[in-house]
Amino acid sequence: MDKTLPERKIIHIDMDCFYAAVETLDFPELKGKPIAIGGGERGVLSTANYEARKFGVKSAMPTKMALQKCPHLILRPHRFERYKELSSQVRQVFYKHTELVEPLSLDEAYLDVTKNKDYAGSATWLAKSIKKEIFYTTGLTASAGVAPNKFLAKVASDWEKPNGIFTISPRDMDRFVAELPVGKIFGVGKVMQEHLHRWNIQTCGDLQKWSLENLVKEFGNWGTDLYNYARGIDHREVKARSTRKSLGVENTFFNDKNLTESQEALEKIYEELVHRWNNTPEDKKLPIKTIFVKLKTHDFETKTIDRAFPHFADFNDYAKLLEDLWGRVNKDVRLLGLGIRFEEENSLRAKQESFPV
Repeated sequence: MDKTLPERKIIHIDMDCFYAAVETLDFPELKGKPIAIGGGERGVLSTANYEARKFGVKSAMPTKMALQKCPHLILRPHRFERYKELSSQVRQVFYKHTELVEPLSLDEAYLDVTKNKDYAGSATWLAKSIKKEIFYTTGLTASAGVAPNKFLAKVASDWEKPNGIFTISPRDMDRFVAELPVGKIFGVGKVMQEHLHRWNIQTCGDLQKWSLENLVKEFGNWGTDLYNYARGIDHREVKARSTRKSLGVENTFFNDKNLTESQEALEKIYEELVHRWNNTPEDKKLPIKTIFVKLKTHDFETKTIDRAFPHFADFNDYAKLLEDLWGRVNKDVRLLGLGIRFEEENSLRAKQESFPV
């Protein structure tokens, strides 16, 4: 643990399969059946309950693929007003105990309870109480993680799902992190896991053997995050009432991609963007100003193209934007990103070159 900072007590609350759980709550006949929310003929799923996940169905999966894996899957349309209503009730539970609440979506939030004196200052007992209050208020279950920082609190909330609670105390942190699989680090996906495994890096303890210099040399700025997360270090504060200026998804490739390969990769990135948009609280869905595509070339130049767009764009709009930007870059790339900017966004970041359409 980083001794230069005062000890913090962070709780991460994650509602269990929130959209699907709400459907089961309101329609008890669905209990025990595999259900998923969203979809449509060419859409992707927002979430799936645990019964559906047993068949390999998961969020951001195309509907067609989900039905192939689970032919008797029950598809339900979104009911955002109802989800928002229950989410508001859950947040009111949070605000009974702390004003430092950082909602990530309708079903997920960080709470900083460092200064809370309930239960003799025990964050674990407070988290248990919050879980009970959520259930008594809404009839829904939640999983909770308690830790000294946001990274570990998020890891902990996934540890005993569903309806579980897990605490990583400061005294146990070093041992826990050393044994933590690298796949639990935020941003380390399947491809990167395979890449790290080829270097015999299975756990954060293995990653700790790498110097900061070597990690930055291999992964750029992401190497600094890897270095810190592998040691359980996360200095991010819980930010209450933050205003989101943009929403985006990026994918860094381990092998540089040409245009055709980037076009193939675009589909999964777009599906993740749809998933994040669907899980954004309605009161955070500000008017859309532009859509954008971002490329980082093999020689680390970053290029971005924006296009005015008043609503959430479909896949073909992003595919066309990628093609337009590639014509101006004409280099293999190591990173592809896409997203939307809200009306409050003033300009692109100074270090990025933006091409007007």
